[in-house]
Amino acid sequence: MGKINKIAVMTSGGDSPGMNAAIRSVVRTCAFYDKECIGVYRGYQGMIEGDFTTLTARNINNIINKGGTILKSARSDEFRTSDGRKKAFQQLKDNNIDGLVVIGGDGSFTGGVVFNKEYNFPVIGIPGTIDNDIFGTSHTIGYDTALNTAVDAIDKIRDTASSHNRLFFVEVMGRDAGFIALNAGVGAGAEEILIPEENLGLDRLLESLVKSRKSGKSSSIVVVAEGDKSGKNVFELAEYVEENMPEYDVRVSVLGHMQRGGSPSCFDRVLASRLGVKAVEMIIENKTNLMIGLKNNTVITTDLEEAITGGHEINKELLRVSDIMST
Repeated sequence: MGKINKIAVMTSGGDSPGMNAAIRSVVRTCAFYDKECIGVYRGYQGMIEGDFTTLTARNINNIINKGGTILKSARSDEFRTSDGRKKAFQQLKDNNIDGLVVIGGDGSFTGGVVFNKEYNFPVIGIPGTIDNDIFGTSHTIGYDTALNTAVDAIDKIRDTASSHNRLFFVEVMGRDAGFIALNAGVGAGAEEILIPEENLGLDRLLESLVKSRKSGKSSSIVVVAEGDKSGKNVFELAEYVEENMPEYDVRVSVLGHMQRGGSPSCFDRVLASRLGVKAVEMIIENKTNLMIGLKNNTVITTDLEEAITGGHEINKELLRVSDIMST
């Protein structure tokens, strides 16, 4: 692949707190190794359109504490086509870019793998998603911040639940994975946690709530991952419980996109900084098709395809803990 002189960085897919810290790390590592860094606006769509900007160690000052992404993010149907990827490659070639760092989740990585296979273009992935559902890393950038945001919100909801003897269903993000729901639920002391990986079912949910009521609990919190299959949606769950347990005043709170926003936690800032350094060093060493991750507090690399297909199993021990804590 030859000598690497110019490296591009982009954010793609859903934003997550800490993406800016990762951009900052990539840019400053490029400066440290005397490489030019190019920012790609709006993900793969911006790459197709040549929406590039030169990034230096000075013009990314004061972004480590900011949520979202200064490079913006967008979905790109055009990049899913061979013609779209051909345009993207030509833009990179015309701008003398030698390697690409993609900060995003499995969808973003899938695009990077296909692009690498077609054009043998160096691609390194940094996992940036609040869902923490990427194989090859114990933590994705943004997950810790999203957890803290969810726990803080649930704590506030519990105050009003206790004051009014209410049952609250609190929906958190997690369309395909229950990591946020499980950890936030345990951390916030939820009476029940519903996740896609473990289908509790409506009858068991009702049994659990009846048991809680009999034990003297006058209010309850049920944390629901948005992808949970116990009902069609969280509102159907609430209606079912209200019909069968009229003694409860049932409310629903959907935390939604607030979990993606806000200033990143210290953990996410440090994680992003560590992964960004390693990503640039891998490209400089002519490595490609790898994802940078964290395991046992050590920065590691995983094959990018394996990161997409490997899956990330829910913590069974934490499930057991949540059952005991809900007693």
